[in-house]
Amino acid sequence: MKIERLVVGPLEVCCYIVYCPETKEGVIIDPGEADLRIVKKVKELDLKITAILGTHAHADHVLGVDYLRKELKAPYLVHRIDEEFFQDPQNFAPFRNWGFPPNPKADEVFEDGDIIKFGKEYLKVIHTPGHSPGSSCFYNEEHKTLFTGDTLFVEAVGRADLPGGNYFQMIESIQNKLLVLPDNTKIFPGHDYGSKPVSTIGEEKINNPFLQEF
Repeated sequence: MKIERLVVGPLEVCCYIVYCPETKEGVIIDPGEADLRIVKKVKELDLKITAILGTHAHADHVLGVDYLRKELKAPYLVHRIDEEFFQDPQNFAPFRNWGFPPNPKADEVFEDGDIIKFGKEYLKVIHTPGHSPGSSCFYNEEHKTLFTGDTLFVEAVGRADLPGGNYFQMIESIQNKLLVLPDNTKIFPGHDYGSKPVSTIGEEKINNPFLQEF
């Protein structure tokens, strides 16, 4: 499994192009902007994008969805709970006030435990509510790779003060669903807030001040 990382959008979201090098099929995770570099990289690598995935439906992570699904003819998937929650104008209000357009509607939704396949590779959905009700991480056990969205950062955790957020639920999600993964699991977060862009579960157990009690 190969990974390309681009930092995009007004809030500097880490967008990932993840693909199978044998079949050239791949997915895009968290397109935070209609950034031409994403499509350019896909074409450079000669990839067939089979899905656009949102770790959650906060507007800064899905701003580029409409552009990409038009350009790449790929469906947009997000957790069912976030799709329902942020289609409600009241729950979307903070993002509207910050100038974001309405969220794109998902073509499909996923649930905890679903497997998203592309070529000979896959990502397993781990539902980690707290940053948002439907926040999810994507895990590949074979490659020990975890895309954590805004749930777990390098040496930090996500905010929980937006509609549907719950700090204690987020910490519980991290403790019970992420810290139980092998220590050498690499984490690829939704923003680059730490001392380096990538970390591991083991390093976060030692270095993340929000997780020291665990």
